[in-house]
Amino acid sequence: MADLKAAGIPAKNLAGKRKQWTRVVFRRRLMVIALLIAQVVFLMILIAGSSWNFRYINWILNVISVVVCLYILNKKEKSAYKLTWIFLIMLFPIFGGILYLVFTWQSNPRKLRKRAAAKDKMFRPLFRLSGDALPELAGSYEDCVPQVRYLQEYAGFPVYRHTRAEYFPSGEAFFARLYPEMEKAEKYIFLEFFILRQGQMLNPIIDLLERKARAGIDVRFIYDDLGCFTSLPPDYQRYLESRGIKCVVFNPFKPIWSSLQNNRDHRKIVSIDGKVAFTGGMNLADEYINVFNKYGHWKDAGIMLEGEAAWSLTLIFLHMWGLERKNSQDDVESFYPWKEDPCPVPTEGYMQPYADSPIDGENVGEHVYIQIINNAKKYVYINTPYLVVDDNLLSALTLAAKSGIDVRIITPHRWDKWMVRVTSHSYYRQLVLAGVKLYEYSDGFNHSKTFVSDDKVATVGTTNLDFRSLYLHFECGVWIYRNSAVQDIKEDFLKTVAFSCHRITLADCARNAFQRVAQDVLRLFAPLM
Repeated sequence: MADLKAAGIPAKNLAGKRKQWTRVVFRRRLMVIALLIAQVVFLMILIAGSSWNFRYINWILNVISVVVCLYILNKKEKSAYKLTWIFLIMLFPIFGGILYLVFTWQSNPRKLRKRAAAKDKMFRPLFRLSGDALPELAGSYEDCVPQVRYLQEYAGFPVYRHTRAEYFPSGEAFFARLYPEMEKAEKYIFLEFFILRQGQMLNPIIDLLERKARAGIDVRFIYDDLGCFTSLPPDYQRYLESRGIKCVVFNPFKPIWSSLQNNRDHRKIVSIDGKVAFTGGMNLADEYINVFNKYGHWKDAGIMLEGEAAWSLTLIFLHMWGLERKNSQDDVESFYPWKEDPCPVPTEGYMQPYADSPIDGENVGEHVYIQIINNAKKYVYINTPYLVVDDNLLSALTLAAKSGIDVRIITPHRWDKWMVRVTSHSYYRQLVLAGVKLYEYSDGFNHSKTFVSDDKVATVGTTNLDFRSLYLHFECGVWIYRNSAVQDIKEDFLKTVAFSCHRITLADCARNAFQRVAQDVLRLFAPLM
């Protein structure tokens, strides 16, 4: 906490208010869960109640299940999802097909996709207001051109020069830098987070934002409703707006069984005047700065961009803001900070912020990771809190290790989700046998999401190595090339391995019959976790 005090960040004791709001939150959540259970029970009673003609009902439902299986097989989707759903339908042939239809057809993402596509078309030219750095990069560094071209020309996220990067190896360092930078804001502060929890991290930020809003600065906040399901009161949006902070609650949770509830905003973005931006693994809650030891010491990572690339993260925020606020009338170009004078930040390497969306059918985060692995010549070092991957990533990791690449992965020793821990362990033996060096963070929970390779390229962001993060959530990150931050990320990884980790051996991967069955079952259902 010394870094926080040095930054001049006030701490407040709000234990009484937290207890009061916890009771309100708890009652609301119980009601929502009860409504969801009631829907499932009602569906089963509705079908079972037709038992007078059950023979025909049974035949019809079985036919529906077969048709649904054929539909799933021909759908453009990850094979792991197909396998999971087909297994469920085979396990419950009467209810399985209906279950799939209820889960997927209650939602109507077509309007959302159409609105997002219109926003994409409007925003794409705005990303290049600073010019096009790709020709310069391509002329000097051909080895990275395919990855840069994919992100810029296909995904729509340009590469930038004139950007300084600062890497943060902990939540404490991130927060100590974030607070003073927000104090400097002159025009706007935009924040987007998955989890908010009142305490010594969030409350000083809210107080700062209120002061800035009262001074005429445009302050906006996006937070995910399900991410804050147990940590915020139901009226928190009104609370923020009463303090002058514009607020959007992403995809408000409804007690309806719908696949759209799976699509959460897992991004972490702070943009200050479009000139400085932050992202990484940290949410705004006390465990991220180790004020509250939830799972032992919390290891995390983040990055600050100062210069042209900060504009990209600003646009990613504004795109989400416009998506959620349908009637938003923002003149987005007016937020660009260098309309008259060029960006004064000197060039040090290249930065390419990127975003991932589950509604566009393009797995940008996964492709960034796979390209870094496939392009590695010497090493790939990876931090991830979860290791639940599909065949593409698993093949890339094992092939790299078998080809002599030094592949190392740090996962947590203390986990926040028991089922995810068991499922992650199911991959250990296969990876270790292929030559991947696996480490567990002995001091507690490793929540960092970083890749670094060959002293040239790295990425820091929000995307975990699990199905939910790779394919179902809105995510973001920064691809970094030939910047001093690459070396900082590497040194942090090696220091963590040397002083805070133990290596997983083949003996650690031994399993009895019960453990093998449990891991195999959980691995089958990994796409639904």
